[in-house]
Amino acid sequence: MTQPAIAEGLSTWSPEHGLVRGEAQGGRLLVADSWLLRDGRVRAFDRHRERFLRSCGECGAPPLGHVVDFWQDMTRALPRTGEWFPRVELAAGSLELRLLLRPAPTITADVRVWAAGQPDPRTVPRRKGPDLDALARVRRRACGADADEAVLIAPSGLVLEAANSSLFWWEDDTLCLPPPRLPVLPGVTMALVQERAARTGVRLAHRERSLAELDGREVWLVNALHGIRPVAAWTGRPMTPGPALHAPEWRKWLDDLMDPLPDH
Repeated sequence: MTQPAIAEGLSTWSPEHGLVRGEAQGGRLLVADSWLLRDGRVRAFDRHRERFLRSCGECGAPPLGHVVDFWQDMTRALPRTGEWFPRVELAAGSLELRLLLRPAPTITADVRVWAAGQPDPRTVPRRKGPDLDALARVRRRACGADADEAVLIAPSGLVLEAANSSLFWWEDDTLCLPPPRLPVLPGVTMALVQERAARTGVRLAHRERSLAELDGREVWLVNALHGIRPVAAWTGRPMTPGPALHAPEWRKWLDDLMDPLPDH
C-alpha cells in the first residue's frame, strides 16, 4: 500500500523540491479546493483538479505546467488509509502552491441551518478561496445560533447557497436550485447532482426563492465533504423542515461514486 509522503499539516511546493513540510509565506488565499478522502478513495477527483487548474489560470499564475506538476506530487503524497479532508491552495503574494493535510471532521447525515438569512459577504463568489475567512465567520455565528450552517442571501432577498454548501430543494417532484445568473460557486457535488437528475429523468429547475419560501420543503445542503445533507432543523426563525423523502436514495448513489486515487 502506498504510504503518505508527507505528514499532517501544511506543506509548500516548489519545482525544485516538490512538497516540503513547513510554514507558509503568508498571503491571502487566491484559490482553494478540498474533498473527502476515505481510505484512498475520492469522489470526482478529476473535477476538483479541473476546477483548481482553471481557477489558478484565472489568477494569471503560476504557469500551468507548475500547477500540473504540483497536483501530481500532491496526489502521490496523499494518504491511502484513514479519513482526511485535504485542501490545495494558491496563496497571493508569493503565489505559493500548498497542501494542507487535515483529518476529516465528523461526517453528518443531516444539518441544522440558521435561517436568519445572512447577507453574502463574499468578494469573489464564483471562486473558492478568497472568501473562506469571511465564510468561516458566518459559520461561527451560525454555531452561536445552535446551527451548523447558514444560508447566504442576495440583496434582493433571494437564497444563494450556504456558507460551505450548495443549495437544493424539492417542489413536488422537481429538484430546484438558484439560477446560475446569481453569484453562486460552481460546486463539484452540485454538478454531479444536476447530471444525475438529467440522466434519470428527474425534472430540474432554476428558481428564484426567498428563504421563507423554503418553509416546509425538503432542502439539501450539498458539498464535497458531507455529500448530500437534508435540513433537519431551522433555527433563528419559525420554519419547518420538510420530510427527507428523496435524500436517502441520492445519498447512497453519491457515496457509491468514491473511486481510488489515480497512481502517477
